[in-house]
Amino acid sequence: MKPTFVLGDPHGQFEQVTGLLRDAGLLDASGSWSGAGSTLWLMGDLVDRGPGGVETVALAMRLQREAAHAGGRADTLLGNHDALLLSAYRFGDRPCSGSGGTFRAAWESNGGEARDFEGITPDQARWLASLPAMARAGAHLLMHADAMLYEGYGQSIDEVNQTISALLASDDAERWDRLLDEFSEHRAFVGGAAARARAEAMLKRYGGSRIVHGHSPIQAMPGVQAGDERQAFIYADGHCIDVDGGMYKGGPGFVHRLPAPPETRATGGG
Repeated sequence: MKPTFVLGDPHGQFEQVTGLLRDAGLLDASGSWSGAGSTLWLMGDLVDRGPGGVETVALAMRLQREAAHAGGRADTLLGNHDALLLSAYRFGDRPCSGSGGTFRAAWESNGGEARDFEGITPDQARWLASLPAMARAGAHLLMHADAMLYEGYGQSIDEVNQTISALLASDDAERWDRLLDEFSEHRAFVGGAAARARAEAMLKRYGGSRIVHGHSPIQAMPGVQAGDERQAFIYADGHCIDVDGGMYKGGPGFVHRLPAPPETRATGGG
């Protein structure tokens, strides 16, 4: 079986991301795809909080083409910061419920980088708006956020993706505002039996035996010990894998290879 890799939450750390992908054998020295038939998923949040958001978007778009040409796959999930930038790009100073009272102010208050806003091209904005919100990779359910918002947008992965893509293609500021608010939830699957039940319900609805997500830096998860952010953090009785290495917080980041079948040993807090 050809391997599948995931990398969480680049947040504009372009040089760090390219280094990690080279170390994983997915990029060559020139920065071109070298993963042959492998699959790579970037887990969303390409932009904000770092200096190279536009370059990271351009990299993701290029790798998508190069991997497909080589018989592999390099795709990206929609992250909340990607949607925040798009909202500022589309609505600017129109009122919203977020911090600062306008879409642009809300984006800025959440780590928006002026260079991303000024440098993003129309083609890049359209590409970001077309990204899937969820995906399956074998037994793994991939989604950017450890949050329950997806349930409000469809009963299947395809329905969720179609609904959110249609929303991001629209000028319905009220629905954008609601999506961004829902996207701000974190750690829905942390906290004992009720949290594990939420993870199980998500898996039952959308399929898979494990949720793989970014969004919440591993450093901020309960039960994390020093050094845990250097590898995927498995929790909720093995139902969830957090792959956000907190690169924007100074974390080293990592590329995680999804096991097949999934590991049976769980680590981390529930």
